[in-house]
Amino acid sequence: MIQSSRMISLGIRRQQVRRQLLSLLRLRKQPLALIAAVLLPLTIFAADHTPPAVQPATDFAAVEVHEDDHLAIAAEPYDTRDKMDLFRVDYVSHGVLPVRLIVTNNSDHPISLRDARIIFITAQGDRIQAAEPDEVERLMTLKEKQGAKIPLPGPLPPIHRKPKASDKDIEQDFNTFEFQALVVEAHTTRAGFLFYDVGGLTHPLKGALLNLHQIKNSQGKELFYFEIPFDKYLKTKSSQMN
Repeated sequence: MIQSSRMISLGIRRQQVRRQLLSLLRLRKQPLALIAAVLLPLTIFAADHTPPAVQPATDFAAVEVHEDDHLAIAAEPYDTRDKMDLFRVDYVSHGVLPVRLIVTNNSDHPISLRDARIIFITAQGDRIQAAEPDEVERLMTLKEKQGAKIPLPGPLPPIHRKPKASDKDIEQDFNTFEFQALVVEAHTTRAGFLFYDVGGLTHPLKGALLNLHQIKNSQGKELFYFEIPFDKYLKTKSSQMN
């Protein structure tokens, strides 16, 4: 009787231990489920190629503020692999630099960018106009456009891999991300991307600046030009890496 009672007691204890272990396992699984629930929407969001949230120009490192005109303009280069995930095409690897332009108008009247000229000026003084979609398409290398070839033993022809980028991807990126505002309303911020051909430049941002002129107020008067040094961005980027 004593032996059978001990066996029953041991069986009960084993069941209790088993229940406790199962409870712990359930608790350990909960954080993983929560993490998955949080990360899944982020993954879908990244795949949607959605423009970044609009923030005031003064939130960025490379910014110039004209207090008299109540106007601030910032330039944020997208020059890293992480930032390239926003787009459908890896522009930087093709010598094309996307620059996000952020214009904040804190005045009581709209400003016009209809006649504005926004030029990338290199450290050597070369002036680069923003590229159009067809110009970016032409900048894609022949290897990228045709796809890499996989050689096969003769007489079989080589296999063509699917190209990594297409004209459609580029056009979709321009439709989604290009800066398109011709007017920035009072107390409003507008943002979008411009694309510059910096192929052949070893350090395109070092000593370079973004020049904006022919910006006009609501009366049609031209405002003082903006020159935004990219060294401000590089300095912040360097401090973040250290």
